[in-house]
Amino acid sequence: MSILVTGAAGFIGFHTSNILCKSGFKVIGLDSLNNYYSVKLKEKRILKLKKDWPKNFKFIKDNLYSEKKIFDLLIKHKITIIIHLAAQAGVRHSLKKPMDYVKNNIVASTNLMEASRKYNRIRHFLLASTSSVYASSIKMPYSEKDPADFPLQFYAATKRSTELMAHSYSHLYGIPFTILRFFTVYGPYGRPDMALYKFTKNILNNKKIDVYNHGKHVRDFTYVSDIALSIKKLIKKEPIKNESYILDKKISFNSNAKIRVLNIGNGDPKELEDYISKIEKYTKKKAKINYLPFQIGDAFKTYANINKLKKLIKFSPKVKIDKGIKNFVEWYINFSKLK
Repeated sequence: MSILVTGAAGFIGFHTSNILCKSGFKVIGLDSLNNYYSVKLKEKRILKLKKDWPKNFKFIKDNLYSEKKIFDLLIKHKITIIIHLAAQAGVRHSLKKPMDYVKNNIVASTNLMEASRKYNRIRHFLLASTSSVYASSIKMPYSEKDPADFPLQFYAATKRSTELMAHSYSHLYGIPFTILRFFTVYGPYGRPDMALYKFTKNILNNKKIDVYNHGKHVRDFTYVSDIALSIKKLIKKEPIKNESYILDKKISFNSNAKIRVLNIGNGDPKELEDYISKIEKYTKKKAKINYLPFQIGDAFKTYANINKLKKLIKFSPKVKIDKGIKNFVEWYINFSKLK
């Protein structure tokens, strides 16, 4: 089975590619290695995959701006599964440069879906989305059945758009889609623009950390290996009917899409200040905190209902926040020495 992992040099893409190769799958990793954050970190992830899995992992440096090139890639490597993790990430960046999200989330995903339609051999298309689509909801925990039609940031709006595009392509062309709504992913090889990386770096260097909403945020922190293992277990669980977009027969016809939406979170939200205290514990340093007001676009709290995930793959996240942050801090210290 040949699997295309887009965004393979990214944080989740790297860990997903690693666990798939370890399980014996052949992975074609695609990534543009753009400079949104450290290209050096992305290159280190790819080098590790190549070194650890020379027979199972092949890397292609490219973007998703050409439908024809994607189509040719699918044919050449006989791809049967797509795990689409490539995207322009970052909630706050979307406030400054929204067109980056149109190009890298909507246009790129459309090209990939259209190439998949023409190729007509994709058994399962797993599409990364985000818990940010729920951000306007005050109902907790978030369930896949809850409305996700009022995103508070443009980033989330583009991810919600790709979810709806997937429904359309599945309804029209029969491509099975599973939409993965990730909740605050953290762990080793994490992104430098994310809180855990920035907090750890600044605390170790005796610099202040910026903490928004005066530290009152609550997040469903999810360890990256639990995310990657969930994705692996979902590969052979392609939907055979529409599980998530059932319409009222009194007002419209039922969708014929083969599609499901899944929350992938820890199901155990923590206060941000608790998160910071764990970083202090393993860095053995006290944080210097610059408390800031609530920032527009942020969610006050995230909390995943993961019952559907548990039922489908008989698995729920295992890594608790204490162990996860310990692993990250140890990785970061070693990584910093190698820079």
